[in-house]
Amino acid sequence: MAMSAPTTRDHAVTRQKRLTAATIGWNGVEGVVAVAAGIAAASVSLIGFGLDSGIEVSAALVLAWRLAQERRTGCKQEADRLAQRLIAVSFAALALYVGVESVRDLALGDQPSASLVGIGIAALSLVVMPVMARAKRKLAPLMGSRAVEAEAKQTLLCALLSGALLVGLSANAALGWWWADPLAGLFIAGAASYETVSVWRADSLEDTCCV
Repeated sequence: MAMSAPTTRDHAVTRQKRLTAATIGWNGVEGVVAVAAGIAAASVSLIGFGLDSGIEVSAALVLAWRLAQERRTGCKQEADRLAQRLIAVSFAALALYVGVESVRDLALGDQPSASLVGIGIAALSLVVMPVMARAKRKLAPLMGSRAVEAEAKQTLLCALLSGALLVGLSANAALGWWWADPLAGLFIAGAASYETVSVWRADSLEDTCCV
């Protein structure tokens, strides 16, 4: 049975706490598996995907801190703004790493070995992350938190990176197209750069307790 939509702000905060905990748990495991598989296959893109999972965990931890601030002192615009800016910084770090490594792979012609484990974890992430992102995005207006909205975008970006990784690893394994993954990585780096600016400049949601 599908979970009912939250009807009050308190219910939304409780739901978001659960989603944040799930995000931290999923990405923690995903990151360890991806990095280990990347090292085994000498795949920079797979290692980078694992590190991206670490960035996603950091964004979730930032949001967990923001929710803890609300529980102790009430909804504060200053706390929400700081959490929003920290998430923007995580987007920038992701854009820089993926962009540099993608260019490096294209320039040097590095060709990773096929990784069935990597393909599997990318496929699972591509299924799980959009569901989490959609659930978080629905809670943001009710909570009046731009930080929640920003963290939902981070989760969605993780899904996009999963898709790019899946295409790259699958093309390399099936067709020998080693260059497919770094090209997709450059697209993701561009999207992450856009989100860095968008999240950093965003105003708080109107007509909420955070205003």
